[in-house]
Amino acid sequence: MRQTDLDAWHMAHALRLAARGQGSVEPNPMVGAIVAHGAEIVGEGWHRRFGGDHAEIEALKVAGPRAKAATLYVTLEPCCHQGKTPPCTRAILAAGASRLVVARQDPYPPVAGKGIAELRAAGIVVDVGVLEAEAGDLLAPYLKLVQSGRPWVIAKWAMTLDGKLAARTGDSRWISGEESRAMAHALRGRVDAVIVGSRTAAADDPLLTARPPGPRTPLRIVVDSRASLATGSQLARTAREVPVLVAVGPDAAAGDRSRLQAAGCEVLSCGAREPARRIDQLLDHLGARHLTNVLVEGGGTLLGAFFDGGHVDEVHVFVAPRILGGAGAVSVGGRGSVEIAQALALGNVSWQRTGDDLYLHGRVHRRPPAP
Repeated sequence: MRQTDLDAWHMAHALRLAARGQGSVEPNPMVGAIVAHGAEIVGEGWHRRFGGDHAEIEALKVAGPRAKAATLYVTLEPCCHQGKTPPCTRAILAAGASRLVVARQDPYPPVAGKGIAELRAAGIVVDVGVLEAEAGDLLAPYLKLVQSGRPWVIAKWAMTLDGKLAARTGDSRWISGEESRAMAHALRGRVDAVIVGSRTAAADDPLLTARPPGPRTPLRIVVDSRASLATGSQLARTAREVPVLVAVGPDAAAGDRSRLQAAGCEVLSCGAREPARRIDQLLDHLGARHLTNVLVEGGGTLLGAFFDGGHVDEVHVFVAPRILGGAGAVSVGGRGSVEIAQALALGNVSWQRTGDDLYLHGRVHRRPPAP
């Protein structure tokens, strides 16, 4: 096995380990690490929870004295600053590793190449870029938050075979089957927030919790320009148990804002007149709170607004073998594209069967800017 093949083999394993932290480590990145002598792995680890040991520390602890003169593989540049835990660079130096292989540099300003530079200055051989693209895919939500100040936006909906999210009456229970709904709940359980529009909140009276609970308890958000959420709704009645944020516009009556606050809801005033700008303000606010992944569940109007604004990064769609019909039935709204050639394309697409439904998962393919 050539050295480059061996490096890729170890790094692929480190990436699989890193993925185990999904939902438990955010807003920290998912990171995996391997300590090896050639093909022999003597230590491995991953970042298991926010505030806990970083992947490098866990792997070095497992390796113990065998870390001396070993190669350390890590999916993201080791930190060199004091955060919730001490710098990983110090631990690497103390362990006596002779070589470091890194998938990609960390853009987080306190690190941003400084960890690599520190280790090189101490005489450790450092190679960067092994499986860099694969690491970028895994780290995409973290990278977006660090680089743009906004969370990774996941759009999820269930629809009939003819593309309807709800009947013309607003009824949408249940388009998808039990297996699909279980997967949707699992998705809720690993994100930081679940977002719906005011019409969906009124029509469905959802709870928006993950059942059974996942590693995270998402903030429940209603985009409700006029602060119309009913005090007797499930969301308002449980707001003191599981947080609810109502994002309101400038025309929301002061009395309605106070009514929701008295019920235990947090009220965020988005002052822009244009609905699109209010979504911008909401995402900026969520990014400032270090929310990494947010899930937009609908309805059609809100999903359309997020797509029109270019905010959606990832899509989860459950397609049920039903035909609803009806010109007045609900579909993904918004302006949309005027030509098929301009339609958003998905990459990294996977399909699988969930009961009688089909489940699609993909990421929005961003077109490069025009020259």
